[in-house]
Amino acid sequence: MTRTALVTGGTRGIGKAVSLALQAAGYRVGAVYRSNTDAAQTFQKMTSVPVFQWDVADFEACRSGVAQVEQQLGPIDILVNNAGITRDGFLHKMDADQWWRVMNTNLGSVFNMSRHVIEGMRERGFGRIVNISSINGEKGQLGQTNYAAAKAGILGFTKSLALEGARKNVTVNAIAPGYCDTDMMASVPEQTLQAIIASIPVGRLGTAEEVARMVAFLVADEAGFITGATFDINGGQHM
Repeated sequence: MTRTALVTGGTRGIGKAVSLALQAAGYRVGAVYRSNTDAAQTFQKMTSVPVFQWDVADFEACRSGVAQVEQQLGPIDILVNNAGITRDGFLHKMDADQWWRVMNTNLGSVFNMSRHVIEGMRERGFGRIVNISSINGEKGQLGQTNYAAAKAGILGFTKSLALEGARKNVTVNAIAPGYCDTDMMASVPEQTLQAIIASIPVGRLGTAEEVARMVAFLVADEAGFITGATFDINGGQHM
């Protein structure tokens, strides 16, 4: 039986690598994006992975989006909550919009998406949810109170939902990547980037593909005894 996987933020960066890794593993994959239509269309043409556009911070948009995906691809067995944004700034200068945009997209979306697939997973007796957190949700980061709070919230969500789903063969795990060579890092000044790399014991940035391999491992049928866990992929930067 071919299972269906849905990846939010699935056409760029880590999400793109996850979509490709799951496709290579034999799953039917759908990728959700919000605004970068050109990148999404290019991704679909290159990979044949269907793409779906909606704002994962919107509960009702997630409801109708999930219904569309399930109509086209079948019931969602695997959900990878990867979508995320940054709106960095010191808290004493941060406005409410910066706070809530990050909280609603990075943490609220994990509820929105999980809520619309969890009942089906429980009824069918199988489900895999993988939530992408961050090293900064574990250790904090200057100028990222919003981002760090959202990513830390994902860890508590993961443990709690794992307990709820365990008897129904629905596993829920988190991955906390360190600094990876993705578009999100492209705007970092060179001097800052070199300082970041110097703080990583393995001496380099991670790759999206390294994170994707962990996702592929966790969603496999054979990974059913792993739930409520957080996997650090950060080159030894935070332990």
